Amino acid sequence: MEFSWGTGQEYRRLLLSILFLAAWKAGSGQVRYSVLEEAKHGTFVGRIAQDLGLELAELVPRLFRVSSKGRGDLLEVNLQSGILFVNSRIDREELCGRSAECSIHLEVIVDRPLQVFHVEVEVKDINDHPPVFPGTQKILFMAESRPIDSRFPLEGASDADIGANALLTYRLGPNEYFSLEKPSDEERVKRLGLVLRKPLDREEAPEIFVVLTASDGGKPELTGTVQLLVRVLDANDNAPTFDRTLYEVKLLENVPNGTLVIKLNASDLDEGLNGNIIYSFSDDILPTVKSKFYIDPITGEIMVRGYIDFEETKSYEILVEGIDKGQPPLSGHCTVMVEVEDTNDNAPATEFKFLSLPIREDAPLGTVIALISVSDLDSSVNGQVTCTLSPHVPFRLVSTFRNYYSLVLDSTLDRESVANYEVVVTAQDGGSPSLSTTASVSVEVADVNDNAPAFAQPEYTVFVKENNPPGCHIFTVSARDADAQENALVTYSLVERRVGERALSSYVSVHAESGKVYALQPLDHEELELLQFQVSARDAGVPPMGSNVTLQVFVLDENDNAPALLPPGPGGGPSAVSQVVSRSVDAGHVVAKVRAVDADSGYNAWLSYELQPAAGGARSPFRVGLYTGEISTTRALDEADAPRQRLLVLVKDHGEPALTATATVLLSLEDSGQAPKASSRALSGAAGAETALVDVNVYLIVAICAVSSLLVLTLLLYTALRCSAPPSEGACGPGKPRLVCSSAVGSWSYSQERRQRVCSGEGPPKTDLIAFSPSVPDSGDREDQQPATVDSLSKPRQPNPDWRYSASLRAGMHSSVHLEEAGILRAGPGGPDQQWPTVSSATPEPEAGEVSPPVGAGVNSNSWTFKYGPGNPKQSGPGELPDKFIIPGSPAIISIRQEPTNSQIDKSDFITFGKKEETKKKKKKKKGNKTQEKKEKGNSTTDNSDQ
Repeated sequence: MEFSWGTGQEYRRLLLSILFLAAWKAGSGQVRYSVLEEAKHGTFVGRIAQDLGLELAELVPRLFRVSSKGRGDLLEVNLQSGILFVNSRIDREELCGRSAECSIHLEVIVDRPLQVFHVEVEVKDINDHPPVFPGTQKILFMAESRPIDSRFPLEGASDADIGANALLTYRLGPNEYFSLEKPSDEERVKRLGLVLRKPLDREEAPEIFVVLTASDGGKPELTGTVQLLVRVLDANDNAPTFDRTLYEVKLLENVPNGTLVIKLNASDLDEGLNGNIIYSFSDDILPTVKSKFYIDPITGEIMVRGYIDFEETKSYEILVEGIDKGQPPLSGHCTVMVEVEDTNDNAPATEFKFLSLPIREDAPLGTVIALISVSDLDSSVNGQVTCTLSPHVPFRLVSTFRNYYSLVLDSTLDRESVANYEVVVTAQDGGSPSLSTTASVSVEVADVNDNAPAFAQPEYTVFVKENNPPGCHIFTVSARDADAQENALVTYSLVERRVGERALSSYVSVHAESGKVYALQPLDHEELELLQFQVSARDAGVPPMGSNVTLQVFVLDENDNAPALLPPGPGGGPSAVSQVVSRSVDAGHVVAKVRAVDADSGYNAWLSYELQPAAGGARSPFRVGLYTGEISTTRALDEADAPRQRLLVLVKDHGEPALTATATVLLSLEDSGQAPKASSRALSGAAGAETALVDVNVYLIVAICAVSSLLVLTLLLYTALRCSAPPSEGACGPGKPRLVCSSAVGSWSYSQERRQRVCSGEGPPKTDLIAFSPSVPDSGDREDQQPATVDSLSKPRQPNPDWRYSASLRAGMHSSVHLEEAGILRAGPGGPDQQWPTVSSATPEPEAGEVSPPVGAGVNSNSWTFKYGPGNPKQSGPGELPDKFIIPGSPAIISIRQEPTNSQIDKSDFITFGKKEETKKKKKKKKGNKTQEKKEKGNSTTDNSDQ
């Protein structure tokens, strides 16, 4: 810094100035320095880092930088020492012209965190410009008749410096005619003048030479001179005079050309040509004034001829002279001061000084995103600028310094909702009408790993046929991550666990990128019916996020197990069945039974029995029940029948292709009197078997009653829940359709479950049940399976394979269950239609019968014993089946329908579960056709081929 010392008064003034400057700095938070113009390169200006409170060690890491708008690289900072020094030549007159104050505004910006400091460096003037006159010689015309003390104005010199360096003093060279008139301090326009001290005499001195010297107040003092040539003129005693020597005019900027500024009026006491005045600008006027204004030489009107801009020049000084036409001509002078008034003709300008983009979506509130500077070339209210931000953006503007704003984060960001913001900053001045300008910046939100991969549903059900080839693709899982780039890159893996004694990874695997699930080995339905496991999906973010999905893989049964024959007695092996038969038995008498089981399920385990034709084509007096395996007589035995009967029974399941097993039954025909001991033994064995049968029947009936009761309670509860639904659907409205999950594996056909309500006035809507089995064509191609939509209240689960009356009634246990009035089980394309049990609520009638399996049949028995109730004591004859029967403890009624002999559907003992109303209708129908039914029963007794 530069300081100067003077007198005691100057010292006090300097001290007061320093105290005022320090107080102003504390209030504004701005650092000020001063430096002399024309200082050498490297001249010390100030310790800027220390004054700003910054450590030298953090200047480079925090990217310390200094910028000066439009000032180039006049000043620089040494980052090692933190010193501000002069970098290049500073010319105050070039920077600020004639302005009294001249300073260089520096913007100091540091990062981490972002800080902006404002430093002003005042450029002090030195006396480096001498006074300069408009020309080296000035010619003045003076009439010899001018009286003493006449004043002749002179154009003074100009000094490019300011202050004391531009304070000029004048002195006139030695002469006897003129003295120099200096302007007083009270005059606004300080003009020089020559004062006549001695009368002029043209004959004595026609020309007078005088030297005018101007000196400035600088140290050292600089001077400038001009030679005055005074030519003495003759006659024309009166010069033109103006009303005033100074005229003041206010003129708005941007006025059109031709606008009248002022009309001057000068007068001359002379007459004739000596009194005619010609108006003109003085020769000493500045070229800029001549380019902006024009004066009419006759009328004295001054008009605008150029663009008047307040921001360019705020005032104009016009020197006007009025010259008469006398000989010699005389002139009068005046000054017109034109003050230019500002109008709001400049819109604010905005500039983004700093941008910190993109911004992370987890950035804290108050994070600085951009630094914005605004400016307006207008003055006063027209130059006062306010900034606003576009609405509905999570940012706000904070005023940090005069005409500087910071764009900061005002609310939390979510890239998944909005990934990019177009922020529009509007700068508006205070003029009337106000002007505004806009600047926009695109703020990109950087992604953060804040979303875990999500599956479409939490659980999927997959159906896979057993004996699949190793490496078979069974399903594809897919998870979506709402994040972007690596945060959305999902990889899949198995959640390892033990399946029995083996690891899950030995059964299935999942592709890490595609999510395809593969079966690594053939699956066996008999070994593993359900494989449940989880697949994990994790993204590549840091830290990674993940989620799991559950897969239920149901292994569908294939017909890969042939029927297995059960031993004829307890503890025996699968040998031939031997039985002694009396020749006196009637037709329809059961003489033996073939028992077999199948390890498969459903249709693959539904067994049927066929009697192979005897050798030679002889008609056998025996037949076998199609689904019971009971061998009975078709007629009464006679002596013509061979005493030894060898029967071959073919046991066949309903799979595709069907598998078979052959049982051999050896029958010995004896007369009734020849084997009393055998008959006694047979009766004793029959009694024991019947006792065992009673015990088994009790357990079986209890189990059937429990299952039936549970089913009825479930249906009643379900009906009550459905009836308590919102009334908008209606009591009899159709239920919401639900798609039962069926897999594309093995080309299982999709089926839609329809729930129909039956309206009655007795209670809530009733719902019946139907069962059907999927269609499984032989197709080796498997498409990628898509999960079926299931109701959230009931997910598809594999039916319990142990709920079966016998091996022949296990078909359809993997089928989906529908609620219908009645049902027909369809085996698939080309398969036979089977009447399947359908259960509905009914009240048992007293004439209905009861059902129980035979003695020793167990759970897998295919034969049943029908017992009529007390209301219907009728017993079935040989080959006859009861019309209906009931299950004790259950409201269900079981009716049996037999197909006619010539029916194309080769099935027997169709069992249906119907309602009480249906049973009553059948009773009425049977009473009218009782004779016809007896004929049909007689035909069915003698026919063996359809059973």
